[in-house]
Amino acid sequence: MEIETILAQFASDTGYEDLPKEPIEVIRNVVLTVLGTTIAGATAEGCEILVNQTKEWGGKKEATILIHGSRVPAHNAALVNSVMARALDFCDAMSPGIHMGSSSVPTALATAELVGGCSGKDFLTALVVGSEVAARLNLPGATYDGFDPTGVCTIFAVAVIAGKLLRLNSKQMLNALALAFNRSGGSFQSNIDGSLAVRLIQGFVSQAGIICAQLAQKGLDGPKNFLEGIYGYFHLYAKDRYNPEFVVSELGERFEMTKVLFKKYPSCGGTLSSTDAILKIVRDKELTPEDVAQIDIKVVPYIYKLVGHPFKAGENPKVNAQFSIQYCVVNALLRKGSKLEHFDEPCIRDPRIMELTKKIYVHPDPALEKRGHNTALEMTVTTKDGNVHHKRVDTASGFPENPLNKEEHNARFEDCISYSGELLPRENIEKVVSLVNSLEKVEDVSLSMIPLLVRR
Repeated sequence: MEIETILAQFASDTGYEDLPKEPIEVIRNVVLTVLGTTIAGATAEGCEILVNQTKEWGGKKEATILIHGSRVPAHNAALVNSVMARALDFCDAMSPGIHMGSSSVPTALATAELVGGCSGKDFLTALVVGSEVAARLNLPGATYDGFDPTGVCTIFAVAVIAGKLLRLNSKQMLNALALAFNRSGGSFQSNIDGSLAVRLIQGFVSQAGIICAQLAQKGLDGPKNFLEGIYGYFHLYAKDRYNPEFVVSELGERFEMTKVLFKKYPSCGGTLSSTDAILKIVRDKELTPEDVAQIDIKVVPYIYKLVGHPFKAGENPKVNAQFSIQYCVVNALLRKGSKLEHFDEPCIRDPRIMELTKKIYVHPDPALEKRGHNTALEMTVTTKDGNVHHKRVDTASGFPENPLNKEEHNARFEDCISYSGELLPRENIEKVVSLVNSLEKVEDVSLSMIPLLVRR
């Protein structure tokens, strides 16, 4: 049986009772994470513009734009909500840079409204199964070679999630995935240039995934060999280097989607180990900005190309800061932490930032690849009095090999809520947390959850 067919059958046939506890608990953390980042990102740069544009487009009132409250076509609600979820870059992720939760959760909520509601068990199942399909198709950074993994691969997750809640059969699910393949794309140049397209790609994925599932439901088809065909996914994106056994082996037993990064700091995953390292030195050596003569940071070439370039505030300071090792290190050194407010323009344009970045040197080091993780890092801090402090990081905080504890998960969620001000009443926040913790008992996710996530 072809890989494409196996994945489609897994996606359409798997039920809640087929799922082990671990992937369900991981998805529960993803849901809470993304709801937090959506609340915090609701008024971030570009989001309200997109809300207004979506209202202008009009259309059937199928699903809710979270926080802002308008109802629009489901695919457009998912577009806006996904952009808000990704706007602060504090959402979940997976190596080598795929962001799924910021699309999967908004897609599931919008589709749940579209179909007139769904149970918490169906909601969790769709999220687990969709995330697993995409995780099986996720590729190493070298094979993406500059394509944005979110735009290339997350679209398979959201097509499955929407298709699952639309109750597509295996044939329809195959076509939803095949159509999604034809909508995959996106470039990391958006990140390097510090453009708002970084978060828009997240929304494009969700929008296209719902559309593909709806079109497949109506009988429109896509290429049956969208993975292994001569011009399929594995040729175009994996450069014909892939392991078909990995894609389908132990499907439903081994869950790759559990290998999720929950960020400890609100910046690109490629900056997290640098932030870990400098904060450790600051704490252990009581280092101050005035002490520093020079900081040298060695990272793997993949990370260097993404976030190792010289920092410039530019036209989109927040995005440029989120995707800069120099900024993240200087920020942590200066403020002894890394919080959402530190990526707002007043903090970014602090004159001390640009002075200190002149002391930060980032270097690509291919030898670090032998450690087996993209976040491997060596940091050397030379002080003005001649002391040298060294820190090695093999895996940044928040990755599955170095996971956050419960207190750290709670702290990052609270950072989101605190940053949002009073967009939503604390009572609503507490009810949302309670619902997420007991999703399998919820009769209708859209009726229970959506009203709590709209500003009054």
